[in-house]
Amino acid sequence: MVCHPNPRIAAAVLAASLLAASPVMAHEAGDWLLKAGVSHVEPKSNNGTVAGGAVKLDIDGSTRPSFTLTYMATRNIGIELLGAAPFKHTINADGMGEIGSTKQLPPTLSLQWHFLPESTFQPYVGVGLNYTTFFSTESKLGNLSLDDSWGLAGQVGVDVMLDKRWFLNADLRYIGISSKVRLNGTDIGTAHIDPWVVTAGVGYRF
Repeated sequence: MVCHPNPRIAAAVLAASLLAASPVMAHEAGDWLLKAGVSHVEPKSNNGTVAGGAVKLDIDGSTRPSFTLTYMATRNIGIELLGAAPFKHTINADGMGEIGSTKQLPPTLSLQWHFLPESTFQPYVGVGLNYTTFFSTESKLGNLSLDDSWGLAGQVGVDVMLDKRWFLNADLRYIGISSKVRLNGTDIGTAHIDPWVVTAGVGYRF
């Protein structure tokens, strides 16, 4: 009597053998994770009003190179700093079209929880504090300025290990950003930017 092996069992045995033979790709306590890529900042659709609620603001999105540096305090807990090249946003007003532009830098410090530190597919979540500074603001209306902002940030992401050191990364954040808007030194309202930030890149563990 000839016994034919169950293909599912054979596949499981083969997968286990490959995993046993592959190098350990876990994030370990004391590791540093450096990631570089591209981030797109997309403000929410309703960006607030100025001039006593008479004028609605619409702030466009922006895409720039970005990086993060993460320190793994334990195999599961990471402390991450987000940085990027300055994002430039066009400022539009309802019924007036483009009224100006501004640049901003949004450094964000987050505390992360990595669920599966030994897996090739390593999802994580994080919560943190964002500081956004606005500069090089220009407007055809006069001297327009936006105050700096402090806000909370949340994130979900995943690292996909390629080998012991290199990995791919994808990340989604929501950042609370609100800024007082001033025209010729007078407070005229608040811009509620509150963007989603999508990031894709490559990382190195050292």
